[in-house]
Amino acid sequence: MNNKEFIAELSRQTNQPIGAATKLVGDTLRILEEHFQQDDVVCISSFGNFEVKKKMERVSVNPTTGKRYLIPPKLVLAFKQSNVLKEMFNAE
Repeated sequence: MNNKEFIAELSRQTNQPIGAATKLVGDTLRILEEHFQQDDVVCISSFGNFEVKKKMERVSVNPTTGKRYLIPPKLVLAFKQSNVLKEMFNAE
């Protein structure tokens, strides 16, 4: 599902026009971005947690040349699913 399909489905399920659904999705993403920039953990009940984590610098090796190089530290967005979501995918 891409962004356009998601907005269309949200519009259909909420009986809102496409423009209202587009604004809702855009506003939601802006709020999430603001909290990620502040290093906040965003918890969505029954879904999971989003957290910005720092990956430490590390040494990598080019398999073709054998040359070693340093990969600088960087921030990554991590997601940990809730137990409800985990159980939904692992139900038999």
